[in-house]
Amino acid sequence: MAILVILIAIILLFALGIALVGLVFKLLWFALVGLVIGALARLVLPGQQNLGLLATSLYGIGGSLLGGIVADVLDLGTILGFLTAVVVAACLIVVVERRRARTIF
Repeated sequence: MAILVILIAIILLFALGIALVGLVFKLLWFALVGLVIGALARLVLPGQQNLGLLATSLYGIGGSLLGGIVADVLDLGTILGFLTAVVVAACLIVVVERRRARTIF
């Protein structure tokens, strides 16, 4: 009976480990895609933005999530969904930059 409990515990720990590894890879993928979308959004905007790599990545991830939701609701497809994510990330950067400029002065 104890061997069965130990075997079940080992199987559950193994399954939990696989789930955690999958989650880590998914989060790394979101960060990478967010960085690309954030970088593209910064390229689209004129002028210089005072954002670091982390902020660019976070706005890219936010733009990716919001743009993906909008593209899914409007049934735009993959390419237009990607472009929507870039536009949403650019809008997030513009909003944050304007808010930051107002608080400095």
